Amino acid sequence: MAAAQKSGLDPKKIETVLALFKDAGHDLVNPPILQPADVFLDLTGEDIRRRLYLTQGTDGTDLCLRPDFTIPVGRQHVASGTAKLPAAYCYNGPVFRQRPDGLGEIPQLGAESLGRTDTAEADADLLALSDRALDAFGASGMAIRIGDEALFAAVLAGLGLPNVWRRRLRDLFGETDKLASAIDRMAGDNATDDDSRDVRLGFLSALEGADPAAAHAVVEDLLSIAGISAVGGRTPSEIADRFLEQAALASGARGHDQAAKTLRAYLALKTDGEAAVQALRDFSASNKLDLDAPIAAFERRLSALTAKGIAPSRLTFAAEFGRRLDYYSGFVFEIHASSGAIGGPLVGGGRYDKLLTLLGAGENVPAIGFSMWLDRIAASIEGTS
Repeated sequence: MAAAQKSGLDPKKIETVLALFKDAGHDLVNPPILQPADVFLDLTGEDIRRRLYLTQGTDGTDLCLRPDFTIPVGRQHVASGTAKLPAAYCYNGPVFRQRPDGLGEIPQLGAESLGRTDTAEADADLLALSDRALDAFGASGMAIRIGDEALFAAVLAGLGLPNVWRRRLRDLFGETDKLASAIDRMAGDNATDDDSRDVRLGFLSALEGADPAAAHAVVEDLLSIAGISAVGGRTPSEIADRFLEQAALASGARGHDQAAKTLRAYLALKTDGEAAVQALRDFSASNKLDLDAPIAAFERRLSALTAKGIAPSRLTFAAEFGRRLDYYSGFVFEIHASSGAIGGPLVGGGRYDKLLTLLGAGENVPAIGFSMWLDRIAASIEGTS
C-alpha cells in the first residue's frame, strides 16, 4: 500500500500486477531494507555506488539501504540453503538511491527468474511479463530497447587486445561516453598536455613493471601518509590493484588503431529487431570475426519473443546499449515511454548469470529479472491521459 501511495498508482492495479507475477510462478518476497554495503560496492556500477545511503552497525560493519532488489533477492535465495532451482520471485517495495532533487525513496515492482537453462525462452518470458504488467497499468505499446553484452564480449575476444584492455572496455560497456573515451585512448587519439595528467601517468609508469608486492606497499604507504584508510568502500590493497591496472593500461595505450575502428563500427550498429540479425552477420563478415554463436543465441531469443507476442518490429537493437549495473552479463532490455517525455526507463532488466555465484552459490546459476519504476509509470500514464 505504501508503495502505491508514493508512486501515485492505483493500489488495485499494483495488486493486479502482483497477481500476474504470481500466476507466472513468481513467489512474493520482501528482503531486508538494510543490506551489507560491501556487496553493492563490489557488484554494482559506479552510478549506483556513488548514490548509496551508507551507515554503520554497532560492530563497525558498513551497511546501506538497498539500492536495488536483484542483489537482496539473490542473497536471500542463496542464504536459504534449501531453495531449489529453478526458482522465481517477485517483489514490491522501495529502493533507495540519492538523487539531486526529490526524495531518494523509489517505489519498485519486479520479478526474478533463477536457474532456468532454456535461456532464450526465459529471456522472452521475463520481457513479455514486464510488457503485460505495463498493459495492466494502462501503459501499452511502449518502446522496447534491447542490447547484448555477450555480443560485445565476443567482439572484444576477436580483436586480439591485451587482457587488461578487454577487461577495462567490458567494465565500461553501457557507459557510452566513458567507453568511447577509453577506445580513443586505446588508439592514442586523446593525447593531452595537461600537467596533472602527465604527473599521474608518470606515477603509473613508475609502477608499471614493478614487483606487485612492492607496488602495493608503495601505494598503501602513500595512502597511510595521507591518512586515508578507504576510498568509496575500497581498501588500500584494492586501490593498489586499481593503480596497477591503470599502469598497464597507460603503457599499452597505443597501437590498437584497427581494433578501435572495429569497436566503433560495432557500437554504431542500431536497427529494429527485424533487421538486427542480418546487420550483425554483415558486421561479422566484413570484420572477419567469428560471432556465429552469439548471433545464433540472439536469433533464438527473437524467435522466442515473437512466440510470446512481441514482434521484432517493436524492438530497437542498439549495439552500444548496456545497463549501468556491473552484474549484467548478457541480454539487457529497457521499456521507455513512447513520447520520450519521461526521464529514464519504465522497466529495466537483463541477464545476470554470474551474480549468484559471486553471492555464494555453489554452482553457476543462469538468471534474468526486471524492475519497474512505479513513479515513472504513473507519470507516463498521466501524460497520455
